Amino acid sequence: MNETRAKAQFPDEQSEDGRFVRQEDAFRAWVRADGSSAYPATAGRYHLYVSLACPWAHRTIIVRALKHLEAAIPMTVVDPIRDDRGWHFGDRFLSELYLASDPAYRGRVTVPVLWDTHTNAIVSNSDDDIMRMFETEFNALGDASLDLYPAPLRAEIDALNEEIFRSVNDGVYQAGFATSQQAYEEAAYALFAMLDRLDERLATRRYLFGDRPVETDWRLFVTLIRFDPVYVGHFKCNLRRIADYPNLSGYLRDLYQIPGIAPTVNFDHIKLHYYVTHDDINPTRIVPIGPLQLLDAPHGRERLSAAR
Repeated sequence: MNETRAKAQFPDEQSEDGRFVRQEDAFRAWVRADGSSAYPATAGRYHLYVSLACPWAHRTIIVRALKHLEAAIPMTVVDPIRDDRGWHFGDRFLSELYLASDPAYRGRVTVPVLWDTHTNAIVSNSDDDIMRMFETEFNALGDASLDLYPAPLRAEIDALNEEIFRSVNDGVYQAGFATSQQAYEEAAYALFAMLDRLDERLATRRYLFGDRPVETDWRLFVTLIRFDPVYVGHFKCNLRRIADYPNLSGYLRDLYQIPGIAPTVNFDHIKLHYYVTHDDINPTRIVPIGPLQLLDAPHGRERLSAAR
């Protein structure tokens, strides 16, 4: 095994042995529907800043759409190409919001951001928390009938969320941002071991927990939708494609075809961001023209619901 060392994408988040160690989210306040926090669930008070390229931000965009919160929570999309100054929208930079919230902030500026227009401060930059807030705290302002975090399944959802985050969601980054062969191989093999398990799980059930998608499905979806166009080549996660998995591939098409989801997916932003922004990985900044994905093709997953 060749132990070469490469330039780190984010040097402050790289270990001595070449592993990518993701920084912790800095802002973790909560909006509460019952008024028990400083941030009540009020229409028009909060603003969501996202990148259509970023899987972490994509999760919050999906929940906002599924819960029909577009009117209650306005959204701004940043430019897909992040330069040395960070994410920007128009002539402004997202870092301005971070410094307005904490003048001493020196970490990496990330999306998504939930901004409070009353206090002019960030409520949260945690996609996990923002997803959960949109799911549970804004029911009076959106679709209360859609439950993506059902109480009887919460312990199981939390456990599978953690496994998928560690091996798949962050696993692709652990492989792609590795600066040593060993770190890359450990992350890549763990990633595909988990994908194999998920494909097997989906052989007998339409979604991860049965006949309806829950938040875990959407947390997985944002990685699967980027996998073949970006992670296979750019992050060297090329042991198998999602297209090679009989169940995961149909499951991906099934989720993509749910009303409201396709408009949240922007492959131009996705491919531009990864292939142009990560110039240490792709120094030519050439954006691949493929692959061709037939996401509107029949998925055949209905039979699993009908069989139950």
